[in-house]
Amino acid sequence: MTSTRKKSKALPAPPTTLFLFGARGDLVKRLLTPALYNLSRDGLLDEGLRIVGVDHNAVSDAEFATLLEDFLRDEVLNKQGQGASVDAAVWARLTRGISYVQGDFLDDATYVELAARIAASGTGNAVFYLATAPRFFSEVVQRLATSGLLKEGPETFRRVVIEKPFGSDLQTAEALNACLLKVMSEKQIYRIDHYLGKETVQNILVSRFSNSLFEAFWNNHYIDHVQITAAETVGVQTRGSFYEHTGALRDMVPNHLFQLLAMVAMEPPAAFGADAVRGEKAKVVGAIRPWSMEEARTNSVRGQYSAGEVAGKTLAGYREEANVAPDSHTETYVALKVMIDNWRWVGVPFYLRTGKRMSVRDTEIVICFKPAPYAQFRNTEVERLSPTYLRIQIQPNEGMWFDLLAKKPGPSLDMANIELGFAYRDFFEMQPSTGYETLIYDCLIGDQTLFQRADNIENGWRAVQPFLDAWKQDAALQSYPAGEDGPAAGDELLARDGRVWHTLG
Repeated sequence: MTSTRKKSKALPAPPTTLFLFGARGDLVKRLLTPALYNLSRDGLLDEGLRIVGVDHNAVSDAEFATLLEDFLRDEVLNKQGQGASVDAAVWARLTRGISYVQGDFLDDATYVELAARIAASGTGNAVFYLATAPRFFSEVVQRLATSGLLKEGPETFRRVVIEKPFGSDLQTAEALNACLLKVMSEKQIYRIDHYLGKETVQNILVSRFSNSLFEAFWNNHYIDHVQITAAETVGVQTRGSFYEHTGALRDMVPNHLFQLLAMVAMEPPAAFGADAVRGEKAKVVGAIRPWSMEEARTNSVRGQYSAGEVAGKTLAGYREEANVAPDSHTETYVALKVMIDNWRWVGVPFYLRTGKRMSVRDTEIVICFKPAPYAQFRNTEVERLSPTYLRIQIQPNEGMWFDLLAKKPGPSLDMANIELGFAYRDFFEMQPSTGYETLIYDCLIGDQTLFQRADNIENGWRAVQPFLDAWKQDAALQSYPAGEDGPAAGDELLARDGRVWHTLG
């Protein structure tokens, strides 16, 4: 199921017309264009692929292609450094299929033009990628339906890709799902979460279910607790307007962090097919204990970064950022404790945290094992054995490490922590990627394994709804200086259970 397997054995995706709604936006520039280029480089796109940008700006086909090429060159230089370049032959192959439609998303005439582009493409296959503001999701889908653009033939497909945020709470998520499922089937809907395109995330399933060593201790008999962290060093940058209406919880928890939780906690699927994998993920997210409002308040921390200094550079606080209210109560940090009420995980807390302007960029899962009995060490200086960890780092240094105890050389019984593990870059040739390559390819070939199903989305919102409700009554914020790993209350969330966060980095 990983892209390594696909690149070595997979055939190019079938000829398709890929419509990019919001084609002049940041997502298309920074992520989708490089991902399509990388897929073309790896021979995974059919020469019959047509890429059609859709937006309200007046741009010619040639100008649109040039804009994408300029963005791509900038991204290659930024990510790979001086000397890196775009392969002219790869880009030329992709450019042959690039065109542009100027149109209003809410104007029926736009969809008449899209139908004409499909008719002229030579293939009836079409994917509609909604890289737009969330308010357009249901509007665009309804117009695609009334224009007949979602009707599939015996040998052709029509699919819709929807970016996050998929709703802003349980009620809006249910409403959006109902709107989509009224005009198309679940197999046509690809709710995308780019975290699931990362190799290390996909490797969680492979490591868990292909190595019998893991299954023996992957339960509440041996695991004390689990930590999932997504820390960023950047602030909100140019996303102030978006973030003011979203916040850290909505932006990260019911999608990214719950997807990582599901990968760690799900039961073995009957097979690595889309229905089986997504079914098990939905079950485990659905088993998250629904806190009362008081429990939700007790088991959560909201933080917001203030001005700070990193490496001698002064960083503005959140309320000083562009397009942010000077009295904003939007959280930029959140820490939660959740419990999964099933036989495998009963009694094992899962601690989740995410934040901006933290000390390091680090997305990791830490499995903390119960300490071994230490009675045999009672006549030594060892008072208590430290817990051991399995650390799965998603970014930036992708890999897996066991943190174990070993004796230091010498006559006394002194112990030290050592690491056993691997970094992906040491074992595999890692081509530059955005994380979207696998997901775009899977959408083109019709594999929904790495995409969220309606019940998974709704279960995620159901689990966070108590926190949202509690915060409506008490929106207290804990301040933390930019460059630090969240407020003190985030540490206290674990300290009261006798635990500490794993050190980032």
